[in-house]
Amino acid sequence: MSADIIVSYDGTANDDDALALGRALGATGATLALAYVRHSREFDPRREELAQHDAQRRLRTGLGLLGRDDVATHVIFSASTDGGLEQLADAEGASVIVFGSDYRTAPGRAEPGNTAQRLLDGGKVAVAVAAAGYRLNPETPIRSIGVADGEADGSVTETVDALAAKLGASAAVNAGQQLDLIVVGSQPNAPDGRIALGGSARAALNASRGSVLVLPRGRTAFV
Repeated sequence: MSADIIVSYDGTANDDDALALGRALGATGATLALAYVRHSREFDPRREELAQHDAQRRLRTGLGLLGRDDVATHVIFSASTDGGLEQLADAEGASVIVFGSDYRTAPGRAEPGNTAQRLLDGGKVAVAVAAAGYRLNPETPIRSIGVADGEADGSVTETVDALAAKLGASAAVNAGQQLDLIVVGSQPNAPDGRIALGGSARAALNASRGSVLVLPRGRTAFV
């Protein structure tokens, strides 16, 4: 079965946040998959066996935290983590890749790490970034969804409405309040189907609390 949501997972605490956000978004009926990216194979067969075992162990840990055995796992090889995840999303037909925040992020805020940041600069798949500490209440549903101030198009409000309906959440207009999920659109001059954040959108995100979903220009998610 193909996946709608790819969760980037390596077993770190912040990726446990990503796992919790993926679970919450999965309440829409979207299918999940967990992915771990290796950058190269080991030349020594024994070392390769150990490296592959370690990758699979991390993903099994993620499945254990989800409490599910029906979620697909992928160990993929790519020179870059962002490139590998984007290729997997393309192969799976997934519309969203979920990340944890950078490890230095204050609790309750979402700050993309290096891999997520690269996808936010021209990527073609929506990027979700979990608020730091989300893992502490992994069963908590998404109750409030809002639109970030700044650049947005109809795909943003359409996504917010669809998510609110499927999750039974309230929809807000202003991301200045504390929301569970903030949806951000790409700037108007971004290439169609690509992510590009304008200054006002970045400023709104920096000032807000909660997890974040960033959409490519003109693309919806969960609709």
